[in-house]
Amino acid sequence: MTSKANMPWEDRPEGCTDVMWRFSQNPVIGRYDIPSSNSIFNSAVVPFEDGFAGVFRCDNKSVQMNIFTGFSKDGINWDINHDPIQMIAGNTDMIDSDYKYDPRVCWIEDRYWITWCNGYHGPTIGIAYTFDFKTYHQCENAFLPFNRNGVLFPEKIDGKYAMLSRPSDNGHTPFGDIYISYSPDMKYWGEHRCVMKVSEFTDSAWQCTKIGAGSVPIRTNEGWLMFYHGVINTCNGFRYSMGAALLDLENPDKVLYRSQPYLLAPAAPYELVGDVPNVIFPCAALTEGNKVAVYYGAADTVVGMSFAYIDEVIDFIKKNSL
Repeated sequence: MTSKANMPWEDRPEGCTDVMWRFSQNPVIGRYDIPSSNSIFNSAVVPFEDGFAGVFRCDNKSVQMNIFTGFSKDGINWDINHDPIQMIAGNTDMIDSDYKYDPRVCWIEDRYWITWCNGYHGPTIGIAYTFDFKTYHQCENAFLPFNRNGVLFPEKIDGKYAMLSRPSDNGHTPFGDIYISYSPDMKYWGEHRCVMKVSEFTDSAWQCTKIGAGSVPIRTNEGWLMFYHGVINTCNGFRYSMGAALLDLENPDKVLYRSQPYLLAPAAPYELVGDVPNVIFPCAALTEGNKVAVYYGAADTVVGMSFAYIDEVIDFIKKNSL
């Protein structure tokens, strides 16, 4: 999994006091970066060989949702395949899918695992694995419809695979809490436990409507660092922002700290205006020492990147915990 390439990074701008700051060259991926696309957003990136690989949500000009492979030497300039990923059977012969969107990618032990929102009589969590980002083996769906935001932990917990998700409905879900589920074999899932619920409006309004896991949790000495999105339903519609939480290493259904203020909220033009305005939706994070780079979907149209120091994020959520 280890990449010889340096993680993309840009120092905090002079005079900026924010814990997390935007890349000055955002968006890093435009909506028309492949010929068929209407938008490219909510995508996942990992170190791979001498650079980086990713799985990208590219909605086409018929607004059909699918996932595509991409590669980059620097994590900023991307070459995305023009054709969507074609799956072959993994631990199941059932690889039906009406649509695929919002992927995450996670290295566990000896392979890369991909999770996404998979259309099978409604949205559920699809699972596949790859060794080379060329051949993808699709496995059984993790859950019954309806579900979204399936995010795997990068290592087994008590000998079992662990996944965060948000049980939902078949629409533009006006609710949602984060749950964790466990599997012995990446096929059968159970032991479902509630991790985090939405906040009270008067406590932390930016996350009072729904929340969902974002990037793959990051192991730190103080717990699993999870970036997540929170949503408020405003007079102008849903508004998605980014926060962070620290989960117990051995029992990640236990929340140690959770940010009351957001880390990043829609403010830049490419976050405010797009197919779905006012959206910041984290899907991937790269780390190098104390540095973290977070990739996020902006306005359901393009991909942006933001930066932070891990110890500053942890200190922020500990001092400002809900």
